[in-house]
Amino acid sequence: MLENLMAWLTGNMSPSARIWTALAPAIVACTYFLGGLLVFCIRCAFKGIPRDEETLKRGSTVLVGFFLRHYFFWIIQPLWAVILRSGLPANALSMLSGLLGVSSGVAVAAGRFALGGWLFLFAGILDVMDGRIARTRKEANPAGAALDSVLDRYVDSAMLMGLAWYYRDTWVLLPALMALLGSSLVPYVRAKGEGLGVNVRDGAMQRLERVLFMGAGTALSPILEAVFWPEEKHPMHWLAVVGLVFVAVMSNVTALSRFRNLVKALAPQRQEARSGKAIIGLNAVAGALATAVDFALVLALVEWVGMLPAWATVLGCGLGAVVNYSINRVLTFKSTGAVARQLARYSVVSGTSALLNAGGVALLTLHPQLAYALGWWLVRGVVYFAWNLPLQRDYVFNNETAAAEDPLMEQRPHAA
Repeated sequence: MLENLMAWLTGNMSPSARIWTALAPAIVACTYFLGGLLVFCIRCAFKGIPRDEETLKRGSTVLVGFFLRHYFFWIIQPLWAVILRSGLPANALSMLSGLLGVSSGVAVAAGRFALGGWLFLFAGILDVMDGRIARTRKEANPAGAALDSVLDRYVDSAMLMGLAWYYRDTWVLLPALMALLGSSLVPYVRAKGEGLGVNVRDGAMQRLERVLFMGAGTALSPILEAVFWPEEKHPMHWLAVVGLVFVAVMSNVTALSRFRNLVKALAPQRQEARSGKAIIGLNAVAGALATAVDFALVLALVEWVGMLPAWATVLGCGLGAVVNYSINRVLTFKSTGAVARQLARYSVVSGTSALLNAGGVALLTLHPQLAYALGWWLVRGVVYFAWNLPLQRDYVFNNETAAAEDPLMEQRPHAA
């Protein structure tokens, strides 16, 4: 018995023992939650869905809808009732959730994924309960809300730091760092919006979803590893990797979506000639046509005229720029500003865009493990959406700016 206990504590277990340490809690949890789901569905068929008022206020997401949220809070009612009757303060639950969450990060860093995953899941359940306990007892206050919010950030960060440490010598380190960034930005953007009077709670990857996907993937991953790779001393835990990558992508998508909606809500309203999607589509078409014309001219000058490729490239770039500018002025933005001013500004944007693209690619090539083509497309996309498109819309082809700079512009006729 003592030897088994020491093996469990040190993690020096046989493949079968590794399976059972992950599977035993899973069997208990699945029996309770799946059995409860069956009872819940029968109850809903006869009495309707027992609606939880706090869930209705918080809303749902694509990944976890209202039905599953109502079911979750219904199934944990027995535990919630026990804690409520115990008189345990809500802040104590917050602290216990924080301690368990930080412990989960320590466990996964040491390779104890089953232990770390279940600790993280239980910390998430306690985090759900603390606020409800406080509101039920009418003890909710700003100090408790601040304690709960800050401890949530510590719990998420500890778990992701533990995963990053475990995967420090593999490519999974990058998704772990991306998940850490996204998980920090999602609540930050919401808090910043609330401070500015804007409610931004949208997005598919909120905290409940992060806890569910990371916790379940991490807790159950040793089963898969013990079955297929029992001799691995440092297993990859592929189920945990899938959950981590999914959280990394979706948390950053959620943060960017909230960030965009926040800026849009705070920005001064103005009339656009076209919708945002139409602008992106036409702007992309203009770029594609300009590139095609550029390439065709270079090919003709080199093959038919015999011009040096360097000089042909200069002329091709010039013609491509004229085509791109003309399509964007007439079709994409329907601009009526002065051509000379727009051309000067267009040259500034294009020149800085070339420098940003070249510099970005040069930086990414410092990491030989990243494919050059992938780095090229990544830099192109970031520079386009962060620099080219906003500046062409707001700086080069902005009719309102042109009118403000030249009050007599509206009195002079311009071609559409």
